[in-house]
Amino acid sequence: MASGMFKNIRILILLYVLLMVAVAGWLAKARSTDWDEPLNVIVYAINGDGTAVSQNYIDEIQKSDFSDIEEFFEREAKVYKLPLKKPADVSFAGELKSKPPLPARNASTLSIMLWSLKLRYWAWQNDNYPYPQDVQIFVLYFDPAKTPTVAHSLGLQKGLIGVVNAFADKNMKKENHVIIAHELLHTVGAIDKYDPSSNQPLYPIGYADPEQDPIFPQKKAEIMAGRIAINENNTEQPRKLKQVVLGEATAIEINWKPQN
Repeated sequence: MASGMFKNIRILILLYVLLMVAVAGWLAKARSTDWDEPLNVIVYAINGDGTAVSQNYIDEIQKSDFSDIEEFFEREAKVYKLPLKKPADVSFAGELKSKPPLPARNASTLSIMLWSLKLRYWAWQNDNYPYPQDVQIFVLYFDPAKTPTVAHSLGLQKGLIGVVNAFADKNMKKENHVIIAHELLHTVGAIDKYDPSSNQPLYPIGYADPEQDPIFPQKKAEIMAGRIAINENNTEQPRKLKQVVLGEATAIEINWKPQN
């Protein structure tokens, strides 16, 4: 009898905590697309493979390393005449020793919902940053010599959380930041603009310059398409955010541009 009562109490406490996390996420979401003040983006580093290479890389990360992400948002905001000069303020919270829960293998609606709640609860439990924040980006670093291909990264609008799988290689830092910016935009409402079966950018919304003549090769990538269209069948991965633009459809989705 007593054990059953304590179990019910634990369940009620967990449900209460999840409710508080959900409410906090809803309030943050509402503020995140107002763009009346900078979006506080906090990056957390995690040693994804437990290697010394990844640890050495993490130990050398500084806040200034993410300045290119801030510059990307500033540059693209000017295109849409956003009144806010600095849309994103990216800070580094340091290293976390805990890893986020893995996405459910079962793609059912219920399993995805439960995983999302677990991730948000985990993020709340492991938050080591003492200042206000809007978006949390958890970056798991892997030694490319041992893990040449990493799992797909993700960004959740509910909870404003991103989980990025990246490479612990200085030469790939700027490429990692393209992915961070992509997932960050997911958290504020942007959707993918590529064909998931082929990874080809969708025309016209996935092209950096859909009116270019001739259309190929494109010179840059649209951030939510994530690839530069070379021709109808081939693409290139952008190596840095200077090779990326924020397209009109994405600007509408994140409330930078009114929908006609």
